[in-house]
Amino acid sequence: MTNLTYEGRLYYSPIELTMAFIGGTWKMPILLALRKGPVRYGDLRNTISHITDKMLYSQLRDLEKKGMVTRKVYKSKPPRVDYMLTDLGKKSIKLIDKINDFGCYLMEVEGIKRT
Repeated sequence: MTNLTYEGRLYYSPIELTMAFIGGTWKMPILLALRKGPVRYGDLRNTISHITDKMLYSQLRDLEKKGMVTRKVYKSKPPRVDYMLTDLGKKSIKLIDKINDFGCYLMEVEGIKRT
């Protein structure tokens, strides 16, 4: 397997590159929250429990930079912003669903109760 370089960083596998795009605590929940269509910032904030405004803002910017999320700003009073998945973001949903399924399986095997 060859090494991959993306934005000046060396990745040793496609999995490592994929995790750079969707890994971490908040990216997958954000992408899943956008799966049914455009969502306003405040609604996103309410949907994803325990995320701070600073973290949501930075993760949305990162996903936008990576081409997975786009935003539309409406020139209204008060200003309104909708976030939505790009085609690349939509493509990630099947994978995220599989990761979620595996996580549920692990919880069952390990006897971890959902709260």
